[in-house]
Amino acid sequence: MSKVIIRTDAAPAAIGTYSQAVKIGTTVYLSGQIPLVPASMEMVSEDFSEQTHQVFKNLQAVCDAAGGCLNDMVKVNIFLTDLSQFATVNSIMSQYFNEPYPARAAVQVSALPRGAQIEIDGVMEVPSTY
Repeated sequence: MSKVIIRTDAAPAAIGTYSQAVKIGTTVYLSGQIPLVPASMEMVSEDFSEQTHQVFKNLQAVCDAAGGCLNDMVKVNIFLTDLSQFATVNSIMSQYFNEPYPARAAVQVSALPRGAQIEIDGVMEVPSTY
C-alpha cells in the first residue's frame, strides 16, 4: 500500500518537517494538533478550555480531509503542560466524541510548541472505499 498525505487548509499548516496526517490503507495517523487558528497560525487564546476546543476543531478538520470524523479515531494521545486540567479535557472531549470512546493516553509534559497548553495526536480508522 502507498502512503497518502493528508493536507487541509481548515487545520493549521505543519510548522515542521511533518504532514498533518498520513493514510495507509484505511488507517490514518494524525500528527499532533496544537491550538493554532488555521487562518492566522496564532494561538486561539491563553484560556485552557478555548485551547482544548481549538485542538478538537483542528483534529476534526484533518479527519474530514482524510474521509472520516472524530468518532472514527481509535486512539488519541493527549499531552498537557498541567495534568490538573485533565477533568476539563474529559468534559470537553465528551462534546466531540460519542461512545464508544477511543483508547486514550494523557501525559504531562514540560513544554509544547509555541507555548501551547495542550496537544493531541491519534490514529483513525476510516471506512474502506472499496
